[in-house]
Amino acid sequence: MKKLTSFKFGTAPLALGLALAASPVLAQTQPEEEADTATEGDVIVVTGSRIASPTATSSAPLQIVDAQAISDSGITNVQELLLENPAFGTPALSRTNSAFLTSGTGVATVDLRDLGSDRTLVLINGRRVVAGLPGSAVVDLNMIPTQFLEQVDVLTGGASSLYGSDAVAGVVNFVYKRDFEGIVANGQYGVTERGDDPRYQANLTVGTNSADGRGNIMMHFGYSNEEGLLSRERANTFTDDFDAFRVALFDGSLDPGDLALFGTESAPFFSSGPPQGRFDVNGTSSSADDFTFDAAGNLIPNFSTNGPNGDGVGANGFNRQFFRTLAVPVERYLFATAGSYEISDNVNVFFEGTYAKTTSSREIEPFFLSSGDIFVSGGRVPLEDANGNVNPIVPADIVAASQDIDGDGRRDYGFIRRIVEFGPRQGSTARDTFRFVVGLDGTVFDDRFRWDVSYNYGTTTENQRSSGQINTVNARFALDAIQDVNDLDGDGSTTDAICSDANARLQGCVPFNVFGVGAIDAQQLAYLNAETSFQTDITQQVVQGNISGSLFELPAGPVGIAAGVEYRKESSVEDLDALTNAGLNAGNAIGDTQGQFDVLEGYLEVKVPILADTPFFELLEIGGSVRVADYSTVGQVVSYSATGVWQPIDDLRIRGTYSRAVRAPNIGELFSAQSQTFPSGLTDPCGGIGATGGGTVGEVCRRDAGVQANIAANGVFTLTQPDIQGISGFNGGNPNLFEETADSFTVGAVFTPRSLGVRNLTITGDYYDIEISDVIAAPGRAFTLDQCFNFDNQNFCNLITRRQVGDSQNSAGSIEFINAFQNNGAVLKTRGLDVTASYRTSLDSLGLTDAALSARIAYNHIFQYDFQNSITAPADPQEGEIGTADHTFTANLAYDQGPVRVSFTGTFIGASTEDDQFCSNFGLDAGCFKQGAEFYLDTQINWSVSDTMSVYIGADNLLDNDAPNLLGGTTFNVTGSDTAADVYDIFGRRYYAGVRLRF
Repeated sequence: MKKLTSFKFGTAPLALGLALAASPVLAQTQPEEEADTATEGDVIVVTGSRIASPTATSSAPLQIVDAQAISDSGITNVQELLLENPAFGTPALSRTNSAFLTSGTGVATVDLRDLGSDRTLVLINGRRVVAGLPGSAVVDLNMIPTQFLEQVDVLTGGASSLYGSDAVAGVVNFVYKRDFEGIVANGQYGVTERGDDPRYQANLTVGTNSADGRGNIMMHFGYSNEEGLLSRERANTFTDDFDAFRVALFDGSLDPGDLALFGTESAPFFSSGPPQGRFDVNGTSSSADDFTFDAAGNLIPNFSTNGPNGDGVGANGFNRQFFRTLAVPVERYLFATAGSYEISDNVNVFFEGTYAKTTSSREIEPFFLSSGDIFVSGGRVPLEDANGNVNPIVPADIVAASQDIDGDGRRDYGFIRRIVEFGPRQGSTARDTFRFVVGLDGTVFDDRFRWDVSYNYGTTTENQRSSGQINTVNARFALDAIQDVNDLDGDGSTTDAICSDANARLQGCVPFNVFGVGAIDAQQLAYLNAETSFQTDITQQVVQGNISGSLFELPAGPVGIAAGVEYRKESSVEDLDALTNAGLNAGNAIGDTQGQFDVLEGYLEVKVPILADTPFFELLEIGGSVRVADYSTVGQVVSYSATGVWQPIDDLRIRGTYSRAVRAPNIGELFSAQSQTFPSGLTDPCGGIGATGGGTVGEVCRRDAGVQANIAANGVFTLTQPDIQGISGFNGGNPNLFEETADSFTVGAVFTPRSLGVRNLTITGDYYDIEISDVIAAPGRAFTLDQCFNFDNQNFCNLITRRQVGDSQNSAGSIEFINAFQNNGAVLKTRGLDVTASYRTSLDSLGLTDAALSARIAYNHIFQYDFQNSITAPADPQEGEIGTADHTFTANLAYDQGPVRVSFTGTFIGASTEDDQFCSNFGLDAGCFKQGAEFYLDTQINWSVSDTMSVYIGADNLLDNDAPNLLGGTTFNVTGSDTAADVYDIFGRRYYAGVRLRF
């Protein structure tokens, strides 16, 4: 039986379609003509086609990250290496951007072309992988055993015609080692120069052939631990500065020349949510007449005078940053296995399996609690019962000043307070991912056709536990306390406080004391604490069969064909605790989600050589593919592609592709229950509107009774800082969604100047143009405000809810919710250019025996990156902004001599600006807050001590570049980091060392 020598995407290679868009050669990428050429008599399956052929060449730029590149990088997670490639955008999830998420902590994802992780299809050995996030198709790369990888293949562009849904941006295929014999062990330890975020790993890979030589089995065991990094461990993120920046923007006092001060110790500005409490007695939004406590624990009036003044030392300041997480810790246990056995001359049985157990945790500041979280109507705490019995816990000065604000006949008060006694909000997450594949493959018709059938099963479960929230139901009973004049609790005292509700007392109710730091004791904590839980269960099953080979011979070569059928079924369940479902833990209300779908698909691919071995036509080939899929959710969808390759001379190959790709909506987009978002700061268009004037904005604003009341009280519509920061909303799925469609066009060339006497040099250039229509997205909240108030679009106005009355925290008429539900209304476009080069040469001619030098570079330039919330909305150009820099590249240089290898990797991120819409919201010039270019340099030295042992040392971010300070309020800031922590390096210089043993 002929040997299948080049397993690139195995049974699920990318359609001939759009692969031209694929980005440059990565570190250790093989030149294409070498990567795609089999030895005589062998059969290969080229990445980008399912057609097996002994003479196939790739119609798409192919990037192969090989085992040497993985070894040179010293990575713990393969995500770190892939993100150096300019074809990848900012990841949706990573260690450095997931601490504040209610789910997904520590998940590692990739995002080709910055088109969204749900549009990047991740495969293992050419087959689908179960998702790591509920409701999505996003794969958690924590389940990829790095040292078990033979290579990683990367193709960009629409690939749905052969792979199916989710391959809109491209495909990343992780290829496991094959036919491995022996034992390889590896141990590594690393730490930052500042002594934090230690990382260590240990791995063992073993493999053996059967005695008759017909079979092979391999196993891999891996362990890694990245211990994490807290904001307080770094000087530039030790102090909270978010409020200072926001206030400066909104009151117009921001001086761009002072930007550098924010985020430094010279300009702290702590949160105004004091751990000792702020207490409102008359229901106004002003803080000037509120009570608080001083540092000595004395009740004092006038919060404004005694509160934070920007220097971080005010009586009411609280440094949230001290408790936040910069990089979440991730611990992993990995097991992978693969094997095959030739049961007859033409039939093999094969299997592969992967199991990953990942644990992660997060820590953020103690919860900011207000009386409005507990008493939703008016947000006022009753001070007394109907008989005038006063809660004795309440200080006398507050009792004397309090009034009946909510009109229920009892005096009341409002409060805000950081509940530090509950400790930081913490969460721990455990994920288990299990995947196995079993199947048969072989050849028929005198080895002219290859076939395979397989069954693929995967499951991911997640269990999350969190603390630091408060049970608002219990808190409502506990705050409604009165003096126990009849000694109902039997403790002999008639002056203490008891919960006024008799049934609550039977359930263990303990009066809640919010007055002053440390007032909440252990007994109160036990009654009020709300532990939260989150469980998920994701399953995926795939049955597929494929056949490919040569139909017949033409003068220019064989006509290749491939066909196949696939059935896939996926389900996802998210189950949260009852308090979270109802929003009764003072946090966001999040509903449970469950859903499933199945799909039956079939595809056909054809490749036809037109001319070969003639002047100016060494090769002229056309091809195409089509895939028809029938989803239980959206019905029938069709994707297709066409490609052409022209090789006028041996040294030059020109290629072009067009493809129509599709992405069916995932379970989360279709079936997600409504869930509340975290509050955020947005510009309210009604700010400054008076009783008349203001054009369309003024007319729309004054229709709201709450806005009218605010104008009547203040002369113009006036907002406080909590109003600005307190805009929340609900997100949700939409069962009426339909598929996204993407049209992609690419044209490019591969140049290998061997006829010029230059060997081992490959240069590629590829232009890509991708437009995705009917993009599934929720309209941005800023866009909703714009459509409602500037264009009086009632469809968007209906998504906005304003407070009709003020309370101790928020003003009448301020925005409470802006809801956002999924729809097919958006458009996403990107155009760019990839240029790559790779070269390797011997240095023997320089007198350096057994020495070689290799170099590679991968460059990307983005011409256009536009996102439109709807086809009628103006495009939001994002090229050149943080996360989508105009210019990026990665360059690799390696020197080998005998047992020593020295390698360098440089990564460049071009100068970038803040989001132009963010800038215009504050009356600033487009492209405000420009950040300079960043260049990161990594290096490693490896010494092969003997045939069985090598040792290595390395340094990442060798130049110790600091991440640019993007301030606390900017669009791209990751909470707690004061920078785009998913774009720039936040760790600084770090070192690692390791040893490898081979037997």
